[in-house]
Amino acid sequence: MDLANLKADKTVDARSMACPGPLLEAKKGIGGITVGQVLEIQSGDKGSREDIPAWCAKTGHEYLGVAEHDGYESLFVRRKK
Repeated sequence: MDLANLKADKTVDARSMACPGPLLEAKKGIGGITVGQVLEIQSGDKGSREDIPAWCAKTGHEYLGVAEHDGYESLFVRRKK
């Protein structure tokens, strides 16, 4: 999957937040999309690389991966339920 060109249905900007801010924003953001849609979490916190996939595994959402940008990352999650 080409994450660099993936169009998310909703984006949450958590680039200025430290852990656990990006994860909390992801939890709030997932409620704003329907099953099958994609949420993009923009994060400057490297811990999100572990936190978001672990949260997906626990909650049943699909972690699609991460795209690196200059100074931050975009993590993509597909809502599964």
